[in-house]
Amino acid sequence: MAEPRAWSRPDGPLTSRMAFAAAHVVADPLGENRPGAPAVVDWEHTLGFRRHLWSYGLGVAEAMDTAQRGMGLDWAATQELIRRSAAEARAVGGRIAAGAGTDQLAGAAAGLDEVAAAYEEQLAVVEDAGAQVILMASRQLAAVATGPDDYRKIYDRLLAQVSSPVILHWLGPMFDPALAGYWGAGDVAVAADHVVALISDHASKVDGIKVSLLDARFEEGLRARLLPLGVRLYTGDDFDYPTLIRGDAAGHSDALLGIFAAIAPAASAALQALDRGDLAAYDAAFAPTVPLARHVFGAPTYYYKTGIAFLSWLSGLQPGFVMVGGLQSARSLPHLVTTFELADAAGLFPDPPLAAARLSSLLATYGVA
Repeated sequence: MAEPRAWSRPDGPLTSRMAFAAAHVVADPLGENRPGAPAVVDWEHTLGFRRHLWSYGLGVAEAMDTAQRGMGLDWAATQELIRRSAAEARAVGGRIAAGAGTDQLAGAAAGLDEVAAAYEEQLAVVEDAGAQVILMASRQLAAVATGPDDYRKIYDRLLAQVSSPVILHWLGPMFDPALAGYWGAGDVAVAADHVVALISDHASKVDGIKVSLLDARFEEGLRARLLPLGVRLYTGDDFDYPTLIRGDAAGHSDALLGIFAAIAPAASAALQALDRGDLAAYDAAFAPTVPLARHVFGAPTYYYKTGIAFLSWLSGLQPGFVMVGGLQSARSLPHLVTTFELADAAGLFPDPPLAAARLSSLLATYGVA
């Protein structure tokens, strides 16, 4: 294995880019964390993981899809997660934003009013906790909306009542198949027109939009349209984030990424280098992480959460490789072994012997000598 790399922590806030890591939840290994059961969270290590992210100067994007929203984390646990994490953020001076969606609805919504009411309930929780709001893409809205006008009705209503600028959320079907055709159009170029029109009408209420479509060229085009409005584009592209964050003469993307939870020390080092104007060091920190990110977020992409939790376990940041909803079974052993190898090559394990011992125990459990 590679020798552990010494990653520096910043002396102060990162300045050249806004950067959030979408954090996962640590499951209680003694909880009834099986498919369909309410989530049982290990709060000590869940909050400890967030302190780990803040220590590297990253913000925490809380209660997002990385935290298994709609894939094991129920609304009761989500509310507690938002409140606990926001309180922890205040205690340590960390930046936090949290997702408000509609997943408390048991099944399909009866109509737009029910979707809006569900959003409003979650908005109240996030704002009451003191976190910045991320208006998450809604499966229920995607199911009941008949076209772009229905999306406008919901988002106009919500943006009219938020108390401070929010982050919008555009998650592609590779991350959640139920979100295909979001914004009322199957063609992303047409959907982008609807998004830009929405943001233009509410620019004072929109901090930015997170875009997770894994299409760097599309993102650059959308970014060029949003920057004149003073609105950030937060890249959610876990394949091409170094290029998009670095940017070009026309502008750059900020970051709200699930992979940052797994590569926090390297991401922080890259952004510290960018603050200094040292592009060679920026590239050197990020480049080894890209093969790992593309593997962890490989198809089926929506199971990337398993890789995030696996790397947290190997790094000693949680005691067991267990996930709410039993999702630790969502990736094969060969996939996990390659994840281990790529993380080692990127110098991400703070204690290589511990990582090796934990992988060995997993191999033995699977019957591999």
